[in-house]
Amino acid sequence: MKNDGDEKTSIIDVHPDIIQTLILTKLDGPTLISASVSSSKLYNLCCDDQLWRKICNSYWPSTSDPLIENIISTFPSGHRSFFSDSFPSIIRKPLVGKKPRQHIPATELTSAVDIHYDGNVLFSRALITEAKTGWFMSSPFRIELLGHEETFTTPEKFSDGGECRRNLMEKMKLSWILIDQTKNRAVNVSSLKAVSVKRHWLTGELKVKYSTVINSGAGAGAGAGELLQCGIVVTCEGKEGGDLHVREVSMQIEDMDGKVLCGKDSLVILRDVIEGGRKKRNENEIKENYENFLELKKKWKERKQIKEKRLDMACIASGITIFIAFWTLILVGSKSTGSYFS
Repeated sequence: MKNDGDEKTSIIDVHPDIIQTLILTKLDGPTLISASVSSSKLYNLCCDDQLWRKICNSYWPSTSDPLIENIISTFPSGHRSFFSDSFPSIIRKPLVGKKPRQHIPATELTSAVDIHYDGNVLFSRALITEAKTGWFMSSPFRIELLGHEETFTTPEKFSDGGECRRNLMEKMKLSWILIDQTKNRAVNVSSLKAVSVKRHWLTGELKVKYSTVINSGAGAGAGAGELLQCGIVVTCEGKEGGDLHVREVSMQIEDMDGKVLCGKDSLVILRDVIEGGRKKRNENEIKENYENFLELKKKWKERKQIKEKRLDMACIASGITIFIAFWTLILVGSKSTGSYFS
């Protein structure tokens, strides 16, 4: 018989109620996923939807909106499936072997957006974008988060100096989750941390940008394999020393030329991204991808300018050749005519 001091108690010997109320509720999402694979008992306890609902609500307050709650309830494993889709980063590599989509069925695009400042919730909203009309399909794709003349205030004070920009870069975090209700899938298209903060030369507004670089699919208007940028811009305004107000939050997808994709092409891209793979989020890698995108975009523009310059030179040379040939024919013809009548 073993002495009490020799007996060992494992986690599976602890009462389930104690595990669920005193241990699992203290874990964050990634740790809870790791714990779920350690044993079948823990797996069953870790799959509790109420547990994952609290985690999702803590990460993204917009998920507590009844609209988002109803959508998440249709996911295969509820809030756990939603977290697994939305927490990781996008794998940039496009899906292999997919056939291009020739038709985009009528649908709605649901957004769950959360903005935090210095760890505190600043703004949250659930939004549905109608994607049924011909106007949406043919117009440049753009989702506006705020209504007309709607603004909200940040804890930051407006300043034209570098400190205000640095604070926005470090402290303002943005999450933009897109949900496809037809597939019961979701994806976070934001870099979470800003990749740049710039002052508009004319208006003086500060543009805080969040960006995720993705690959275009074969079914989109952009060339297959071409890099695209899903960019979210937060426009801030204010007076020197006064409150910093956010007056606009918008999301677009643009190609290497800086052209904004239309609604139809953007839906194709977003659906491929939503159905694509995920990987562990790495802020440094996301920032590096953005900087590489800017560098490739610059080289792309330079190559395009060289091609256009060569084309212009070829057109000029062709024009000069035609001009010389034309006058040569006239001169030769006039000489021939003169000799005939003389």
